[in-house]
Amino acid sequence: MSKHKRDLERIIQALEASAAIYRARPADSIRVNEKAGGDPVTDVELAVDRVLFEMLVRPGDGWLSEESVDNSDRLTLSRVWLVDPLDGTREYIAGVPECCVSVALLEAGRLVAAGVLNPCNGEMVCGSADTGVTSSDSTTKMISSKGLDDSSPLVLASRSEVNRGEWRRFRDAAFRIQPLGSVAYKIALVAAGKADATWTLVPKHEWDVAAGAALVQFSQGIVLRTDGQAPVFSQRDPIFPGLVAFSASGLEKLRPFLCRALKDPALEDCHPWAKVLVDRASHSTAPNDD
Repeated sequence: MSKHKRDLERIIQALEASAAIYRARPADSIRVNEKAGGDPVTDVELAVDRVLFEMLVRPGDGWLSEESVDNSDRLTLSRVWLVDPLDGTREYIAGVPECCVSVALLEAGRLVAAGVLNPCNGEMVCGSADTGVTSSDSTTKMISSKGLDDSSPLVLASRSEVNRGEWRRFRDAAFRIQPLGSVAYKIALVAAGKADATWTLVPKHEWDVAAGAALVQFSQGIVLRTDGQAPVFSQRDPIFPGLVAFSASGLEKLRPFLCRALKDPALEDCHPWAKVLVDRASHSTAPNDD
């Protein structure tokens, strides 16, 4: 068994243990506190954070989690766990089943294994650099029943961004927009082939997106920062300007939109990543001189 496959098995076990903790807690027993920045945090996810640390970390491993104090020692370590014990806390508190536990392993600067599990419906997407990506058989009820088809690409959007009106400028584009909570969950669904793409319009921390980004890479998709650069993980300041994730098939299906976006002044903030994706698509379809 390969080393990364063993790491993946540990991730799956840790995710399943985390889901059991969430399932065991009745909604009326959950205690909610406010973090320094005003975001909510529950006692359940703090308990899950401790369980994930105990199950995953071995001597010499680094740790970066939303709910743990950051330790700069991780900057010198080869193996680093990037974890969010609950992405989508507001949805979880509200009883909206659009949240997930997110775990990724970085080794020598490369994402090598990851998993995302929605504790509300049991849906799991996991994979490694050695095994590719697999997803559970449970039906994703969050996605419209129309699902994927060749004529109408499906793009997952942040529910909060949509509610703020930030996606109105895309409403005439030739793709369907499905609002959904939890950025990690949205990216994982792209990796699982249940959506064509997703992108954020606001900055995201590494723990928000590491597992989803890894899964998209393992499924041969493309992940970029919104400035068009490739994401590099376990940085001293672990935040990105935003993240873009396209499945391999989604890139070709959304290529007409990307080309039009480059000519649209209203989408100027999308130009850096759209240009990179158009170049990738053009290169992938270029005739072979051999």
